[in-house]
Amino acid sequence: MERNDDLPLQQDLGPAFKLAPHQHPLVVSLLQRHASMLDELSRGLGSPLHIVLPQVFTENVQRFQRVFAEYGLTGSILYAKKANKADTFPNACAKLGIGVDVASIGEFTKALAAGVRGERIGVSGPEKTEGLLNLALQHRSLIAIDSVSELQRLVALATSSGTTARVLLRFRPPSQASSRFGLTATEYRAALECCTSHKSGVRLEGFSFHLSGYSTEKRAELAGQLIELCLQAQALGFKSCTQIDLGGGLPVQYVDPEQWCRFLKQDAPAQYHAGKTFSGFYPYGTIRHGADALRDLLDYPIEGGTSLAQKARRHGIDLLIEPGRALLDQAGLTLFEVLGVKDRHASEGYAIVTVQGSSLSLSEQWFNSEYLPDPQLLGHTESDAQVFLACVGGSTCLDSDMLTWRKIGFPAPIQPGDRLVYLNTAGYQMDSNESPFHEASLSSKVVVELHDEASALHWRLDGL
Repeated sequence: MERNDDLPLQQDLGPAFKLAPHQHPLVVSLLQRHASMLDELSRGLGSPLHIVLPQVFTENVQRFQRVFAEYGLTGSILYAKKANKADTFPNACAKLGIGVDVASIGEFTKALAAGVRGERIGVSGPEKTEGLLNLALQHRSLIAIDSVSELQRLVALATSSGTTARVLLRFRPPSQASSRFGLTATEYRAALECCTSHKSGVRLEGFSFHLSGYSTEKRAELAGQLIELCLQAQALGFKSCTQIDLGGGLPVQYVDPEQWCRFLKQDAPAQYHAGKTFSGFYPYGTIRHGADALRDLLDYPIEGGTSLAQKARRHGIDLLIEPGRALLDQAGLTLFEVLGVKDRHASEGYAIVTVQGSSLSLSEQWFNSEYLPDPQLLGHTESDAQVFLACVGGSTCLDSDMLTWRKIGFPAPIQPGDRLVYLNTAGYQMDSNESPFHEASLSSKVVVELHDEASALHWRLDGL
């Protein structure tokens, strides 16, 4: 998100610039009405502790389903399994009738065990192993082909097993010339020739593409070009070529956009422990997000006044999306136990809090960036008062192991035994890079359901 220099500077932010995270009503209820239970779970199951919320995940899926219905489109949703390892989410996918995007045998078998039908599993990733390709063949899953050699290996497996592979050809657009993913124009022609020569073993169902970032314009225009490729393939006899995979790239709004703009305008190294700087951040305050971002994509004019949705409907092209973070928006949070506090307000103006766990359980740090939404002090209501300024470090022996380099203004002094809560961590944060470093146990995940404010909290350990 770009800076907005027209916004007035806010003078009452106190010693730290607040980035208050959005809170789903269920999360609000957990933090306000069930804080003691969260504390008890954390003490019993250890730190960090991940809380996952399948009810919120279900709401997010249904929002995307409604968008496709509004536009009269045959739209398919594949949950990007890599975004979170919890079993409860593919289990919800099975109940909702949506698919799962996987890139390993482990992810594939977890999706099957959760009840997701093989036909609804999409297989992505470069140079897939023979075992993964065989699984996909036997379960009639949709395979995104990333190279000509991979396609040739798949054809050989399909021929030897007497099966037919359902494939998408993954296109690398000219704008992504430095990417290692996808087929160049020359490789695409070779792949299409291979499909033509082996029609009994390959069913070409459409195209996908690799595109980094969150540009609606680039994603819509590329999708329009791939619709043309579908029509060309149909003319060559591939009547089943009726699908475009739009991928992910549907952003999540973590904080208020105006607050985000103010933060960007006033951000400076002095706000971070050790004067830490970063080359960039996730667009935490993006304006259009989730299902609205999908609407923007479908509405985007790609041919004069013709939108992507109109062109897809006109030619009978189905659209497939692979959201991960967007389906997990507000569907999880992480609790860390405070082990100790170095109060250096008198000498350095802030404290250093050490928690049980590491930034491996808050993965943004491992992409040389910062997870910016403010952590919460469990048991204390959010307040404009910022009486205790602190950064947050992990309990490893690495000086760089910081969960939060930024100096956060907490509403009360932090003490050993307190719990810090990082909100909205389900999407890529809580377990993408988890590791048993220092022989530490991997964090537990607890599935929580809460049907209304008056009901009791129901929880169970995550698992199939």
